[in-house]
Amino acid sequence: MIKVVITGAGGFIGRNLVTTLNTMSNYEVLPFTREDSRDSLMAILAKADFVFHLAGVNRPKEPVEFHEGNVDFSNLLIDNLKAQGRPIPLLITSSTQAALNNPYGSSKRRAEDLVRAYGEATGSPTFIYRLPNVFGKWSRPNYNSVVATFCDHMARGLSIEVHDPSREMILAHIDDVVAEFISALRGKPNRGPDGEPTVGKTFTITLGELATRIQKFPQTRNSCELPEVGDELTRRLYSMYLSYLPEDRFGYELQTKRDPRGWLAEVLRSQDMGQIFVSVTRPGISRGNHWHHTKTEKFLVVSGQALVQFRSLWGTEILDYAVTGDSPRVLDIPPGYTHSITNTGETDLVTLFWASEPFDPLTPDTYALPV
Repeated sequence: MIKVVITGAGGFIGRNLVTTLNTMSNYEVLPFTREDSRDSLMAILAKADFVFHLAGVNRPKEPVEFHEGNVDFSNLLIDNLKAQGRPIPLLITSSTQAALNNPYGSSKRRAEDLVRAYGEATGSPTFIYRLPNVFGKWSRPNYNSVVATFCDHMARGLSIEVHDPSREMILAHIDDVVAEFISALRGKPNRGPDGEPTVGKTFTITLGELATRIQKFPQTRNSCELPEVGDELTRRLYSMYLSYLPEDRFGYELQTKRDPRGWLAEVLRSQDMGQIFVSVTRPGISRGNHWHHTKTEKFLVVSGQALVQFRSLWGTEILDYAVTGDSPRVLDIPPGYTHSITNTGETDLVTLFWASEPFDPLTPDTYALPV
C-alpha cells in the first residue's frame, strides 16, 4: 500500500485528488488540511511514500500572507521531509503567475526554488506544475475562478458580468489535472518542451465566448436543446454548471401535450443527434398513421404491449410487429412507409421515440396516411 500525503486536501484540487485516490485500492491517503496543526505534519510525513503539496495562499487579506502561506509553509514541509532521512518524492502545484513579478507570483516562484533545492539535496524526485486556470466541480465561486463564478451564477438565476470579452484564457480541467498527478505518482509525468512536468490537455477560450457558452445552459431546460457535448470543453463546462445547481432545483417539468389518447413530451433535441420524446398511450388507442420522405425514427416500448404496423406507399401488404416492455426491442421506421403504433394491452403504453431530426413545423416532413 502506497501512502500518499496531500497538503491542502480540503481545497478544490485536493478534494478531487483525494476522491480519485480513494477509489484506487493500492493507495492510502493521508490528508493534511488547514484545520490540522502543523505539529501533526511530522507524524504523517513519517509514513509518506509520496507527497502532494497542494496547500497555498492566493487570496489573502494582507500581501504578507503570500509569503507565509506559500514560502514559509513550503519551507516547513521540506524541513520535515528532510528530517525523515530518506528520499520522498514531492509534487507541488505552482501557477503560471510564477512567471510574473507580483506578490503572488513571486511567492510561488520562491516555493518552486525550495522544491528544486530539496530534490538536489536529497535525490528525491520532484514535480513542479505551473497550472493555468483549473476548472471543474467543487471549485469556489466568487473567489479565484471565473468559470466557477459564471457557472454558479447561471445555476442560481443570477446575472454575470464580463468586463473584457476579448481576454484570452487557458483552462485545464480538474479531471485532466488529477490524471496527470496520478501519472507523476506512478513515475510517468507528462513533460513539456522545456522538460518540466505539465498537464498535457488545455483549452483556450476568450472570456466572452466562455460566458456565452455557460449562459446557454439554463435555457436547455425549456428548449430541450442538448448542449454541444460533442465539443469537449462545452461538455465539461456543462458538467461543472450542473454541479452548482441548488439541491432543490435538480428536477424540472417537461412541456407535455395531453388529449384523450394520453400525452406526449419532448425530452431532448439537437441538430446533431435529432430529437427524443416519450409518450403515454391509453389502451386501444393508435398513434402515427403518417409517413416521412427522409426523416427516420426509432420506437422503443418500455412498458405495456403494442402493435406497430407498416405499409409501403407503393404496396398493400401490412407488416405487423408485436412489441412489449417486458422484452425491449427497437423498431426502425424507414422513410416511405406509413406507420402506426397501437396499445394492444390493458394498461397504459409507454414508448420512447427518437427522430433523426428535430420537428420543424415549417418543414415537418410528416404526411398523414392510414396504414
